[in-house]
Amino acid sequence: MQKKFLNSKEISVLIVYTGGTIGMINDPVMGSYRPVNFKNLSKKVPDLKSFGYKLDTISFEPPIDSSNMKPDSWIKIAKLLKKKHSLYDGFVILHGTDTMAYTASALSFMLQNFNKPVILTGSQLPIETLRTDGKENLITAIEIAASKRKGQAKVPEVCIYFENKLFRGNRTTKRNATFFDAFESPNYVYLAKAGIKIKYNYKAIKYHDYSKIPFINTNLNTNIAILKVFPGINENVVKAITETKKLEAIVLETFGSGNCITDDWFINLLSKAIDKGIIILNITQCLGGTVSQGKYTTSVLLKKIGVISGYDMTTEAAVTKLMLLLELNLPKKEIIYYINKSIAGELTEPD
Repeated sequence: MQKKFLNSKEISVLIVYTGGTIGMINDPVMGSYRPVNFKNLSKKVPDLKSFGYKLDTISFEPPIDSSNMKPDSWIKIAKLLKKKHSLYDGFVILHGTDTMAYTASALSFMLQNFNKPVILTGSQLPIETLRTDGKENLITAIEIAASKRKGQAKVPEVCIYFENKLFRGNRTTKRNATFFDAFESPNYVYLAKAGIKIKYNYKAIKYHDYSKIPFINTNLNTNIAILKVFPGINENVVKAITETKKLEAIVLETFGSGNCITDDWFINLLSKAIDKGIIILNITQCLGGTVSQGKYTTSVLLKKIGVISGYDMTTEAAVTKLMLLLELNLPKKEIIYYINKSIAGELTEPD
């Protein structure tokens, strides 16, 4: 069981700066933003001293632009969080927005029975700029990471906090590169909303068995491809993907509720890939909604040849979940079983 704290001064939060816009500066030589070390966090955001919490900071050396975030980085973060698990009540990960949803999804699968808040946040403008959104995002993310209810964490999940809303990490996708509301959770309600007070949606939060020992999965299989269908897609392009050496899974991004072209060459290429043992997972290109194979005739053949429905998973969740499952060396039937099961709240299981 977690220790019950008597007052806020005993609460501790670890801030992990991986990189991203929030800690960048404008490089006059390059004429663009570049990541810098974030050790002087309290100097940039002096309001942090008002919390009364114990706040510690660890920075990646060197910081990583999120476009360069890789599974090795996710493993590094997961190992760090496991090592520090008993020392802190919550964790805030500062991260670039471009791949934040991938990292949040991956960590949600890698950190099993973690039972403490892991809040990813960042900003659209560097924290040193006058109009930055980074300060509010950071301050509120820390408050959420430290928040308790009846002696336990209010949100013991891997989440993304951005622009006044807290989302389940593996239900989130980046939707906007210009405005501050960069993220959206199209198929799941927000876990909290920050206004004058932070209002928590307790019914939507996933609570775990606190008696279980936390452990992490640190092996990921990246032999995965994303195939996005579009009108006029070329046979040679699809063939190049389905015949990629060592390929083990394809995330197939289809139209609407899981529909795609029914040309013989297309279905045959997918069928041959499945016969070779490649898993093909059907995810909708739509921002919201779910895959329902067989609802329309344009998805009947996919179901018939063995394409698996991803239901309402995001692409980010589908990719990272496959990375984890493929590395477990399970029989293909078991992998398919777990693909359609909610491991960390990433999908709505069909009735």
